[in-house]
Amino acid sequence: MAELPPVEYAVAVERYLAASGLTEGSRRVYRIGLDTWAWALAGRPAPTGPGRRRARPPVLPLALLDHPDAAARLGAAVTRRAAATDARTLNRELSTLRAAVAWWRARGWIAQDPTADLCAHPAPAPAAGPLTPDELRTLFALRAPLREQTLWHLLHESGAAIETVLALNTDDLDLPARRTRPGHPAVRWQAGTARLLPLLVAGRAAGPLFLTDRRAPAGTAPTDRCPHTGRGRLSYRRAAELFTAHAQRLGTDWTLRRLRSAR
Repeated sequence: MAELPPVEYAVAVERYLAASGLTEGSRRVYRIGLDTWAWALAGRPAPTGPGRRRARPPVLPLALLDHPDAAARLGAAVTRRAAATDARTLNRELSTLRAAVAWWRARGWIAQDPTADLCAHPAPAPAAGPLTPDELRTLFALRAPLREQTLWHLLHESGAAIETVLALNTDDLDLPARRTRPGHPAVRWQAGTARLLPLLVAGRAAGPLFLTDRRAPAGTAPTDRCPHTGRGRLSYRRAAELFTAHAQRLGTDWTLRRLRSAR
């Protein structure tokens, strides 16, 4: 029996993600991006800031993607989104929408492609290279909280993307082997991180690896809340703000992405 097309956009999103083969963390990121475009199709601005993850997108029919105004609504949303985020994030979200639309069209759930004329935004100029050994020694010598020191060491030693590291959970880690367990994004680390990680996860067998300072707000997804402390998952925005504040103590304008070692 042929699969009946979903009526709601949100259901179509879940079917696409279920068939994608992505990890749970990646599906969460893709879902947030696809929810952003739901607000655009409804003619409403998407939430921004910390509340974006927790906001419930509007309920709307998948058939809105075939509406004559769909492309214009998405184009206006791209303009708004470009003013609120970096080009890399925007282009990733556009790519996610295009992939979902192509998958839905291949199944005959929609007929049009309202993303066809949406243009990717130019990427920013290449950023400065990784911090030098002397700069790293200066940074790691700062009196900074255990969470920050562990994050900085892990980013540098693993070379992994910041989003990947912040999506890690404590039970993803194989501490003796200095790597993540099979079935999770491959992340390996060295002696500096190995010294700090056991201290950071002490007493926590599950939940996000890097936590906020306060308890998570009501409505936070269970996957983003520590079952032991009730605190939430540290966001990229907050991690970057904390790093910038510490770097300014050294009189520098270093960015968090410069911690990644050259690979």
